[in-house]
Amino acid sequence: MEAEEGTQQPQLVLAHKLFLLTQNDVDDIEKVRLRDEVFNFIIANDMAPLYETLVGNKIFDLDQKALDSMRAKIEEELKKLDEKIADAEENLGESEVREAHLAKSLFYIRIGDKDKALEQLKLTESKTVAVGQKMDLVFYTLQIGFFHKDFDLISKSIDKAKNLFEEGGDWERKNRLKVFEGLYCMSTRNFKKAADLFLDSISTFTTYELFPYDTFVFYTVLTSIISLDRVSLKQKVVDAPEILTVIGKIPYLSDFLNSLYECQYKSFFMAFAGLTQHIKLDRYLHPHFRYYMREIRTVVYSQFLESYKSVTIEAMAKAFGVTVDFIDLELSRFIAAGKLHCKIDKVAGVLETNRPDAKNALYQATIKQGDFLLNRIQKLSRVIDL
Repeated sequence: MEAEEGTQQPQLVLAHKLFLLTQNDVDDIEKVRLRDEVFNFIIANDMAPLYETLVGNKIFDLDQKALDSMRAKIEEELKKLDEKIADAEENLGESEVREAHLAKSLFYIRIGDKDKALEQLKLTESKTVAVGQKMDLVFYTLQIGFFHKDFDLISKSIDKAKNLFEEGGDWERKNRLKVFEGLYCMSTRNFKKAADLFLDSISTFTTYELFPYDTFVFYTVLTSIISLDRVSLKQKVVDAPEILTVIGKIPYLSDFLNSLYECQYKSFFMAFAGLTQHIKLDRYLHPHFRYYMREIRTVVYSQFLESYKSVTIEAMAKAFGVTVDFIDLELSRFIAAGKLHCKIDKVAGVLETNRPDAKNALYQATIKQGDFLLNRIQKLSRVIDL
């Protein structure tokens, strides 16, 4: 089922609601409302295959009458679609045959039958000549992949789309693919590449079937903060007009971004606390919640310590609006993990930074690589002598 222009694909809206139903942070009253909305959507779209899966997962109790009704409607609709395909093959041209097969593919997508939808999309592709139309089929496959969070299917589809672009393809579809790939990278914890792809697409965003523009900006800011240096963050995110137009609509996000850049650490922590629930209840970011929490704290602590050769723990705690014990515990964890380059003088209550010398590190790396190369050459020379 294709989303209207400017609206999110209904199946992906459904996927988010199904995700919320499994979360302990969503209160019971909200879950009752979500369960009713999901059930009504399933019934309205005859999603019998999905309904059976949800019953098996104990999310719904079996309503045999509703299931039988959906199955009957599916059977009736498939009969009509097969008749249209047969009629097109006998009496019409190749274009009409393709459209008839595509209609059947979209029907399988609508009812949530993943395997049959993918099978039918392959069949439709065999009837398709134009590269642009083949790309559209890949986008349908990607939507199925994101609904089921099948990252293997998503990865293969992205590679397939890139190969198709070598044959040709318009810029609009290329820009849409960047957003799909960016979401895949973010979902698989490759935040640096996700940020680059999102920033490339920010002025040409048209991928509304995946998520609204507000959500796109939310993802762009979150991935950029832990991926870009201060100069790039200022140029590409803080001062970006496309982001400035909507960032105020997303609670806490503007304070989160600007307070970090302006070194207002107390305000940053308050905004961060407000954003945590939003991040935790996002189906793509949820698996990486703890990782993201660690990474963003590494960024902010590193930024603070960059300004000092040494600073008291008390001064740092005051800047962040937390207790000395909290900062002491936090920093000790990050230092032990090699995330922060400093040491704690507990007796004096002082933090001393020991930032690595970039030139010295490059020199040591070069020496190491040189030794490795010499060893390889010696081994090779012994083989040649033999």
